[in-house]
Amino acid sequence: MDWGMKNRMSHLIQADGRCFFLPIDHGYFQGPTSCLEKPGETIRPLLPYCDALFVTRGVLRAAVPPENTKPIILRVSGGTSVVGGDLANEGLTTSIEEIVRLNAAAVGVSIFVGSDYERQSLLNLAEMVNMCEDFGIPVMAVTAVGKELEKRDARYLALASRIAAELGARVVKTYWCPDFGKVVEGCPVPVVMAGGPKCETEREVMEFVYDGMMNGAAGLNLGRNVWQNPHPVAMMRALRAIIHENATVGTAMEIFKEVREAEQKGRKVRKRKG
Repeated sequence: MDWGMKNRMSHLIQADGRCFFLPIDHGYFQGPTSCLEKPGETIRPLLPYCDALFVTRGVLRAAVPPENTKPIILRVSGGTSVVGGDLANEGLTTSIEEIVRLNAAAVGVSIFVGSDYERQSLLNLAEMVNMCEDFGIPVMAVTAVGKELEKRDARYLALASRIAAELGARVVKTYWCPDFGKVVEGCPVPVVMAGGPKCETEREVMEFVYDGMMNGAAGLNLGRNVWQNPHPVAMMRALRAIIHENATVGTAMEIFKEVREAEQKGRKVRKRKG
């Protein structure tokens, strides 16, 4: 691994070997997702607590201040939508020149193992790896499953994650599942957990994140369970404590409640002053 690749990877994965990425790329197939209608406003209070931002080039240009010092993971696959025929039918959307021009620390490409477009998506990943390796830019593979949520078991995710690593991905983003350790054990590159559908409670989120970290995950790439929460900063800080401070679920819940209560008191004070 040359200096440029090492340098970019060190910006993504911190000195403790862990990472917390904040994805806001959902609009590339979902449109104006709830709580992400104005992405710049959504991320402003959250940026201090993430290690990198996963975003499309359009939202990067329009909503992320260029003074932002957080590394950018650029979403570079797409071409489908929730109203189209098949979410797996993706292509590459961004050139290597654009990736370099936008100063991306890494790029993200979805793969759809087991779908009708498996070969296409895997070759998308391989093509992006071929381009990015020449410039020392790491590629993160996203083991997407489209609408087929039942595929999220350890056997399937271990298969998809290993294939992604075999094709040259430097990081793999995949879903948490029971027996998550089997997924990590079979993947020779860092594995970060995706958030998946919005959970019912804060504790539910913290429990799967804690379990994943205890079973070898390098970190987290979670969006909706943060910025769709009524108290996103509290969630962000609590989850960061699990990832970077080895906090237990109980400690993380205490942090969440403390930050939430402080926010609520602050609002009450502002209202009285008004």
